[in-house]
Amino acid sequence: MARQPTIVGNPVLLVIDIQKSAFMDGDPGIPIMPGYSDNMRRARSVVDAAHDAGIPVVFVQEIHRRDMVDYGRELDGSEGIHCMEGEPGTPVAFEEMGRLPGDYYVPKRRYSCFYGTEMEILLKGLKAQTLILVGGMTDVCVHYSFVDGHQGDYHCRVVSDCVGGTSSEAHQAALTAMEYLQEGAVLSAEDIITAMSEQRMAAE
Repeated sequence: MARQPTIVGNPVLLVIDIQKSAFMDGDPGIPIMPGYSDNMRRARSVVDAAHDAGIPVVFVQEIHRRDMVDYGRELDGSEGIHCMEGEPGTPVAFEEMGRLPGDYYVPKRRYSCFYGTEMEILLKGLKAQTLILVGGMTDVCVHYSFVDGHQGDYHCRVVSDCVGGTSSEAHQAALTAMEYLQEGAVLSAEDIITAMSEQRMAAE
C-alpha cells in the first residue's frame, strides 16, 4: 500500500508514561537507555506544538496499587517494582510537559494505553484518526500502544527522539517493528512539529 500522509484526518497526541521518575536520580525500577531523560525533555516541544496547533493531548500514566494486586505478570521479567502509587516518581510530569487545563488524562494498569482503560471511548469522542506517540518505554508501553492503535485502524506515528527504551538496542528494534507495520510511522520531533504546523495553517 502507498505510504500515507504524516497526519491523516484528526490527530491526537498521546504522552505515554512521562512521569516524575524520568527527571529524578535513582533507580526507577525499569532499565533505561542512555539519553532517556533528554528524549523525555524533548517531548515537551511536541506537546507545545500540539497545543499551538489545537491538537488534543492525552497524558497516560502507568500506576499500580500499593498492595500490588494489579502488577500481574509485569514483575516476571527484568522489571522491578515501578510506578507504585504514593511514590515520588509516579506522578505524571505535568509541569515538565506543560499540561494545559484542556488536556486529557488516562491512567492504566498495563503496558498498552488501550488495555482496560477508557482510551478507545475518548478517541472516538475526539474523532481521532492519527495517533502521535511520545514517551516511554519505546519497546514496551509505546510499542504495545502503537500495535493496539494499529489494530484499531488508527494511523500511528512515533516520534523517535521523544521516546526512550529499556536499552538502545531495544529502542531501535521497537522503532523498526513499528515502521514495519506502517511505513512512515517513525518520525523526528522536527518532522512531526512541521506536520502539525502545516495542518494548523491549512485549517486557518
